[in-house]
Amino acid sequence: MIFDFACLQLTSLWDRLLNAVGDAATNTLSRVVEAVRTLFEGDPETRRRVSFSIAIIALSAKMAKADGAVVASEVEAFKQIFDFPEEEAKNVARLYNLARQDVAGYEAYAEKLANLCGSGDCNCPMLENVIDGLFHIAKADGMVHEAELAFLARIAEIFQIDEDHFRRIMARHITMDGGNPYLILGVSPDQDFSEIRKQYRRLVAEHHPDKLIARGVPAELHAAANERMAALNAAYAAIAKERKAA
Repeated sequence: MIFDFACLQLTSLWDRLLNAVGDAATNTLSRVVEAVRTLFEGDPETRRRVSFSIAIIALSAKMAKADGAVVASEVEAFKQIFDFPEEEAKNVARLYNLARQDVAGYEAYAEKLANLCGSGDCNCPMLENVIDGLFHIAKADGMVHEAELAFLARIAEIFQIDEDHFRRIMARHITMDGGNPYLILGVSPDQDFSEIRKQYRRLVAEHHPDKLIARGVPAELHAAANERMAALNAAYAAIAKERKAA
């Protein structure tokens, strides 16, 4: 989890935060932003962490709603990438339910998250983790619907994740053309295997858990990162097997 709940006494803080937001979905984002600004004035690090957590909850809810209906498997997938203490379940559910009433406003949440946690460069690794987490939710019901894919593509655009990079992310989650391990690793079938191995090792090093922690990637996104590592390993193994058989 992002927070040390015991240290920051976030149970009472979340209660105050959500009481300030209210139960109406109208202008939820502006209410949340104002509440966070007021409650954590003078503590920018805590404000950033709280805002990040809220944005993840909201985007996850809106991702589940993008195809028109929220199903139990999508809610369970959200819980897999957002691990929170049991005592916070009521507060998290309240914000989640506010956000999932419709998909309106998701771009504003994505922009807020990009401003809070992006590196400012294209293909920011931290924001890539968010996209992976949202894909995890999107495919929880057995398929990624067209509306969900459009939702994800728009968020990637806001995050400044370029089209080629987004296609590689998508290939880790959606089997296209029987699966393309070269696309997943961002390499070409024409490349020498030594170059492919070098790229694979670079990707593994970049997405190592220690690197994620150093970047400040919250623990709730580490489950999505593990899924990404499994896809990278499988892609490399498939290419190695193919080259060995050739």
